[in-house]
Amino acid sequence: MKKSRSNLLQYPYILWAAFFIIVPLAIVLWYSLTVVPPGGGEAKFSFENYRRFFSPVYAQVLYRSLVLAVQSTLICLMIGYPAAMIIGGLPRGWRNNVILLLVIPMWINFLLRTYAWMVLLGRRGILNRVLEFLRMPTQDWLYTETAVLIGMVYNFLPFMILPIYSALSRIGKEPIEAAEDLGADRFTVFRRVILPRSIPGVIVGITMVFMPAVSTFVVSALLGGGQFMLIGNLVEQQFLFAGDWQFGSALSIIMMMVILITMALVSLYDKGASIEEGNLW
Repeated sequence: MKKSRSNLLQYPYILWAAFFIIVPLAIVLWYSLTVVPPGGGEAKFSFENYRRFFSPVYAQVLYRSLVLAVQSTLICLMIGYPAAMIIGGLPRGWRNNVILLLVIPMWINFLLRTYAWMVLLGRRGILNRVLEFLRMPTQDWLYTETAVLIGMVYNFLPFMILPIYSALSRIGKEPIEAAEDLGADRFTVFRRVILPRSIPGVIVGITMVFMPAVSTFVVSALLGGGQFMLIGNLVEQQFLFAGDWQFGSALSIIMMMVILITMALVSLYDKGASIEEGNLW
């Protein structure tokens, strides 16, 4: 009886997933596999949209998107892991306050946060005013690749810190104290105890940063001034301005495949790390 009730409770979710996930994906896939003749008429099945993407111009856009996404993910990891360790070492009251300060900016609209960096990085922005006060030469921060990278790191850094902090907070003091009792120094404790057990948080953080970073279009449009076309900007351009839904759908499918392949590779690494940790203990 209970099993039949649980099965009935699954149907609303299945219908919701089918209507809002599977059906839209099927429509996008269908658009990506069709072309409309130049003179109009009925759409025909073709792989032309995918062949068009692999021309040097569009391949360069994908390459630039992947490079910036990897760079922002690595920078978030290098900043986020030490930050998570520092937060984890604070007293409980301070720890909760710091986490709150980290989460509060995420409540602000993504677009407003990015606009704020335009004020900071502008020619007469706050950073250049500080440089002027220090008698140092000003910099053209805005509308550069560096500005896009800064905006991506700022917006996605909390998604790296929070999963790592969550993984570190579950370790507890007992394994660390046991390793120290056996004569392990701080570096050995970190390498043999803390790092292996924090890998799941690192994997989640990398995934949560890389996915929005590779598909972002707001940051590059505002902080890059439209000079750095990423794949997210290209998809937006095809749907909203060029009106080429077929090619835009093909770009969306390719971007989705890149994200799924990345997640699969990260998942394989996560499984390997888990097996290695199990053998270690």
